[in-house]
Amino acid sequence: MTGSAGVVYDETLTAYDFGPGHPLAPIRVDLTMRLARALGVLDLPDVTMYDAPGATQQQLELVHDADYVAAVRRAGDDPTRGDQRHGLGTADNPTFAGMHEASAHIVGATVEAARLVWAGDVLHGVSISGGLHHALADSASGFCIYNDPAVAIASLLDRGATKVAYVDIDVHHGDGVQAAFYDDPRVLTISLHETPSTLFPGTGDASESGGPGAEGSSVNVALPPGTADDGWLRAFHAVVPPLLRAFEPDVLVSQHGCDSHMDDPLAHLMLSVDGQRAAHLALHELAHEVSAGRWLVTGGGGYALTSVVPRTWAHLLAIAGGAPLEPSTAIPQVWRRHVESVTGQRAPTSMTDGRQAGYVDWAEGHNPDAWLDRLIQQTRQEIFPFHGISLG
Repeated sequence: MTGSAGVVYDETLTAYDFGPGHPLAPIRVDLTMRLARALGVLDLPDVTMYDAPGATQQQLELVHDADYVAAVRRAGDDPTRGDQRHGLGTADNPTFAGMHEASAHIVGATVEAARLVWAGDVLHGVSISGGLHHALADSASGFCIYNDPAVAIASLLDRGATKVAYVDIDVHHGDGVQAAFYDDPRVLTISLHETPSTLFPGTGDASESGGPGAEGSSVNVALPPGTADDGWLRAFHAVVPPLLRAFEPDVLVSQHGCDSHMDDPLAHLMLSVDGQRAAHLALHELAHEVSAGRWLVTGGGGYALTSVVPRTWAHLLAIAGGAPLEPSTAIPQVWRRHVESVTGQRAPTSMTDGRQAGYVDWAEGHNPDAWLDRLIQQTRQEIFPFHGISLG
């Protein structure tokens, strides 16, 4: 299964920069694109590069309040002035010059990728700099100023999509996207994340299942700290495929935060690049199964800037481009030299962590005494009846 892929990117997207020492460093996006280029992914016959426009005021207001957009503009014009009411000027979201323009540019990239998919120009649209899923209608949150996945979903609905499914595999709960569509039955949001009892933003229990008239449209799979590839993939396959098959979306949108990796400094899951690659492959296959291949892909979190983010997102780009990389693929020396010259860190030599990304399927039984299985079962019991899916 493959199809044409449009990658919406230009180098100025790295202007989304909270400054030295901030975890969300733009070098992670630059290194990803450099690695994908060095591996030949961006030159694949089914991959086309597109420039990223800025989002318009009208597009931003599909999700964000006009007063909030004005506050972001003011903060970017005078970064010495924070706006605590709107979450601007905090440790997580410090102000910086040109903040509105840089943030709107990322939204524009994701909206353009969505437009390309909906218009049929490409089958898969990729906005690797996007995935800023925490921003709310009236405030910044969790390194996110504007919520590009939510705006892109709203734009798809505005263009005529009747149902959109969103799957978020970032280690943090996709709270901003959930909030944007909590009362909208046209949008199914599914988030797999570390349990809110141990990680920001402290939301995402199975009981958060949709507002009045949209019951069952918000799906949360909270995972115990220490969950590794086998447990994560077990949870994913126990919940995501049945729901997507039942929902039958026009477009599948996915957020691919890779901060679930064992080396990520901000969270406590234990996935490998190999497990993350397996998740990307599964979502690609599901897009072809449930939404005629229409797939909008974004990046997301990820704070192991050289060892993890570029590798897992290069795998993602290759999968979207129809030519998945073998895990054993050697990393080109030119990229490794660049990493070492600009970061002073040793670069990885291979596209694998040497793990086998297998799992035991839920259909083979579950253990009610295991924390992971109890959490999976909570989600299935909370959500599946709304979709007519058997719990057997």
